Amino acid sequence: MRISAGTPHRLGATWDGRGTNFALFSASAHRVELCLFDSQGRRELERIPLPERNEDVWHIHVADVMPGQLYGYRVHGPYEPEHGHRFNPYKLLLDPYARRLAGRLVWSDAHFGYRAGSVREDLSFDRRDNARGMPKCVVFDETYNWGPHELRPNIPWEDTIIYEAHVKGLTHQHPEVPPHLRGTFRALASDTMIDHFKRLGVTTVELLPVHGFIDDRMLIEKKLVNYWGYNSIAFFAPEARYAPDGNPLDAFRMTVAKLHDAGIEVMLDVVYNHTAEGNHLGPTLSFRGIDNRSYYWLKPDTPRYYDDFTGTGNSLNLTHPRVLQMVMDSLRFWVEQCHVDGFRFDLAPTLARGPHGFERASPFLMAVRQDPVLAGVKFVAEPWDVGLGGYQVGGFPSQWSEWNDRYRRTLRRYWAGEGNLIGDVSARMIASPDVFKHDGRLPRASINHVTVHDGFTLMDLFSYAEKHNLANGENNADGAGDSHSINCGEEGPTDDPAINALRCRLRRNQLACLLLAQGVPLLLAGDEVGNSQSGNNNAYCQDNEIGWIDWSGLHRKPDNMIGFLAHLTALRRRFPQLRPRHWVEHLVPATSNGVLWLTPTGEEMTESDWKFPEGRFLSYVLGSSDTRSPLYIVLNAAPEAIDFVLPKLEAFSRWERLLDTAEDDQVSAIFDRATALRAPPRAVLVFAGMT
Repeated sequence: MRISAGTPHRLGATWDGRGTNFALFSASAHRVELCLFDSQGRRELERIPLPERNEDVWHIHVADVMPGQLYGYRVHGPYEPEHGHRFNPYKLLLDPYARRLAGRLVWSDAHFGYRAGSVREDLSFDRRDNARGMPKCVVFDETYNWGPHELRPNIPWEDTIIYEAHVKGLTHQHPEVPPHLRGTFRALASDTMIDHFKRLGVTTVELLPVHGFIDDRMLIEKKLVNYWGYNSIAFFAPEARYAPDGNPLDAFRMTVAKLHDAGIEVMLDVVYNHTAEGNHLGPTLSFRGIDNRSYYWLKPDTPRYYDDFTGTGNSLNLTHPRVLQMVMDSLRFWVEQCHVDGFRFDLAPTLARGPHGFERASPFLMAVRQDPVLAGVKFVAEPWDVGLGGYQVGGFPSQWSEWNDRYRRTLRRYWAGEGNLIGDVSARMIASPDVFKHDGRLPRASINHVTVHDGFTLMDLFSYAEKHNLANGENNADGAGDSHSINCGEEGPTDDPAINALRCRLRRNQLACLLLAQGVPLLLAGDEVGNSQSGNNNAYCQDNEIGWIDWSGLHRKPDNMIGFLAHLTALRRRFPQLRPRHWVEHLVPATSNGVLWLTPTGEEMTESDWKFPEGRFLSYVLGSSDTRSPLYIVLNAAPEAIDFVLPKLEAFSRWERLLDTAEDDQVSAIFDRATALRAPPRAVLVFAGMT
């Protein structure tokens, strides 16, 4: 084969029309070999040493290597786990920059760099070749015709409504999605799903991980899989199982283009905090065998072992410039090549860790802040990891928004019936200024949510007091132990009409608060149709009816809340005070952009009112200088009705009722100011002022 030095300046496999340039970073390797395979990935055709090394990048150009060529690497160097080195040239390794993977991992002991079962554990050395059971990287031509009219929606943060979904789980059981598309990237952009998103009023679809990932051996042996996908091994390659009929990258890009045409953004849940290689006893699939000391956080005094801030066995070390480069290159790839609109970062504090913990001026956070390609992209942090000092809610820079678990926890407790929370609830309904109002941050910093992929669905939140995770094979020990859930009188499904009616109302209450709260709302896919996971609050391994959305609720009126959610999103669009760009101020005239907290008698609340024993009633006026039409919002989590008086604001002689969660159907009604009304038990009411 005709080979030349090539270039180190673009990592990965780059086809240039004449051949392919291969470049791989490894600071401690002694030798790197490129392995080319036949079209089935079964037979190694060539093993070519990379002849050049510049700034720890090994590189070569191979003429006539075309798109579609399967390849991998073997990296030679010291196998010294006690010093952090785990090179083993008997192991075929995936290119961290691979754009596509072919084949699935077939588990065997050959994937481990040490002899499985040896009394010396990972200090032993394994000489078996694992290539036959490894996925192969694919040389790929990234060219794609987006068309002349493809435009990104560029939804302003304050108008954003996020819908979190799993690629397969969202459509696999949807009766109106064409059967050949169900569970794939293309199904997301089917006419059925686009119509559904538009009717709901969501602006942004956030997808659980789509980077190439591995099913853990432990799960395979239990006949389970890593369904959610938080086990990444390929940060540039879309997961092939979501495009069984063709090219995953082009299928993904086609999906993004169609969603953009419909005015819908696409965000990705990304997992740059760890990889699928696990702890010191995990397999050698890529990063560990390429340069273990560079890619991972190792314990300073015992580098045989990993610093695990993620609970997965390892943590990527973004203080290393080449690891940081990989993550930044990956982000830019998804933005430039795939037109992705934003990212949600799993266990984000791990990415910003330094030698002494979380750092607001970490290399990663500084790199993101200055990158022009990423300047217009939405960045959302899951602001906690499991390491020391890992809880960082409110701790990210102003460019970022964050999952606000204080909203989730407070509103769950409130609608479960807990008293003495009205002060906390009031802060959550105005974007949690006690958490985020600092350093130039705005209300959009708070990503409000009640349910997400990890935890109970909204139906299960009010149907189960306990988790039911036995199907996960961990003796019900996994998943959150205290979810602030209630069963309303009976565990699980019931035929009791009173219990079902209460569950339905509480679901409406949570959805109403979520769309009425300032900040950015995030909905969990399936909550609009009463999807249940049978009480499983950690369905990470359930690629079956537990994890897939059950769309049968489309045909059951109490469970189908699509129309109710559409009503809420319409209210949010109509009234700008529900989606302000700037913080509201307390105790200012309600005709401006302010909030006025009122007692049931219509008087301004005092300190003693906030301390009312076991208080569960909260009402307030949200003003707006844009529409001159204030909103009066009433939250009553008490089990009994509470009398109240409509606001006595002089500028508004009447109030129109826009929402009453005690009613199945929303019918407006108009009342004079200062009218005495009754808030039903466990209900949310909304009124709009009229002149």
